[in-house]
Amino acid sequence: MPRSIEPGKRGEVFTLRQNAAVAYPADNEQMASNARLLAEYLHQDAGFVVEPKADAGKTAAITLSLGLKSDNPEAYRITVSKRGVAIQGATEEGVFRGVQTLRKAIGTEAGEQVELPYVTIDDQPRFGYRGVHFDTSRHFFPVDFIKTYIDLMALHGCNQFHWHITDDQGWRFEVKSMPELAIKGSVREKTVLGCNTGLYDYRPYGGYYTQDECREIVAYAAKRFINIIPEIDLPGHMQGALHVYPELGCTGGPYEVWPIWGISEDVLCAGNPATLDFLKRVYDELCDVFPSKLINIGGDESPRVRWQQCPKCQAKMKELGLTREAQLQTYINKELDKYLSARGRTIIGWDEILDGGLSENTIVLSWRGTKGGIEAARQHHRVIMAPTDYCYIDYYQLRRDSERLYAIGGYVPLSKVYSLEPIPAELSEEESKYILGPQVNLWTEYIAFPDHAMYMLLPRLDAISEVQWTPKEQKNFDAFTVRLERMEKLYDKLGYKYCAKWE
Repeated sequence: MPRSIEPGKRGEVFTLRQNAAVAYPADNEQMASNARLLAEYLHQDAGFVVEPKADAGKTAAITLSLGLKSDNPEAYRITVSKRGVAIQGATEEGVFRGVQTLRKAIGTEAGEQVELPYVTIDDQPRFGYRGVHFDTSRHFFPVDFIKTYIDLMALHGCNQFHWHITDDQGWRFEVKSMPELAIKGSVREKTVLGCNTGLYDYRPYGGYYTQDECREIVAYAAKRFINIIPEIDLPGHMQGALHVYPELGCTGGPYEVWPIWGISEDVLCAGNPATLDFLKRVYDELCDVFPSKLINIGGDESPRVRWQQCPKCQAKMKELGLTREAQLQTYINKELDKYLSARGRTIIGWDEILDGGLSENTIVLSWRGTKGGIEAARQHHRVIMAPTDYCYIDYYQLRRDSERLYAIGGYVPLSKVYSLEPIPAELSEEESKYILGPQVNLWTEYIAFPDHAMYMLLPRLDAISEVQWTPKEQKNFDAFTVRLERMEKLYDKLGYKYCAKWE
């Protein structure tokens, strides 16, 4: 829901006709891209043809322009009047957000012309960080589907794609200086059937993204003003890497690319100097491929059992004067923070990184409820809110047994996602400023195919997008579901799979 909608006089409409011109400023490639994307959207959504033209002036039915005065770079204004449709933004990104609103207003049934009522829409997002996560480590998804995922984010006004690309069950990022890392680390010899039943399919499963493919995806997202935050999870969730380089583990292996789900006790050895050398080589290449200023280093679900028994780890603790194994993880985090800061990057970690103390610039991703986020904000660390009870969309969304078979956790229906308030009431006004925004997470232990992933995403993506964008006092679930019914017509037209029942 936009922040402000001021209708014109009743009955006054502008008629948008086929082959109308879309004007954009010459010599501005981002605005030209916005115009081309608007033309593409209207054609695929409604079969409606418009023609991008630089500096088309008064002949254009739709005009894209800059110059809107606002402190929010994503602010935009849409005006429909006798002169046509004008989308003005504070930046090119703001114009793109307005393009999505116009697209959804026109819908799927355009015909030869569309009558648009006179209106002025002023809008800007509540949160600057509007995240959507996708795990392609447990199951591999093709490049074309990653692009579709990005298209869905753009349609819903999201701007941060958290891409989880390595884990115990598969390393899926090409590191050219260590080619076997992806070639061997991406392939597990079998996969458990169901929820760790002890039964396996005994079929090799693999796949990874080349650096060229990653750059292609980054460029695709950038045109849609979406930043890609890659995640190389450490020091746990590393069996894919340990399989290739067993000397980086505390026991020396051998290790397999893990065929089951859950939390492995085998993690990177914190006392081995080669561990940091390995990580720096990986992150050097990661930073060359992904321009994001934010890099997620994971830090979740990393048991310290091996560290307690490892002579190298215990020697490192003694050398550093540490008293708890959790501080070894902080040691690794701080070393990476210094290394990545030198490249102009900021690290994000799951809320377990609070356990041993945080480095100064670290952003905390609060997933085990809101407690970690509250603690981090009170320490004046920036926070992304993604509590499981609201934001884990690999959890089932309908109360039926068939849903539970293909979900990792509990029950998170559409209404639950919509009810999230990302800023906890426990925080003061000053502390609240450290909440960057909310994010939904889609893990894929039990999600192996694109249609299933899309079904889990939609329509819960709609719910989180309104949490991310709209002021909380404007939210109304009943009004939201009326708009959602219209949105489903667009999903049908585009062939998107979604859960058609809401709870």
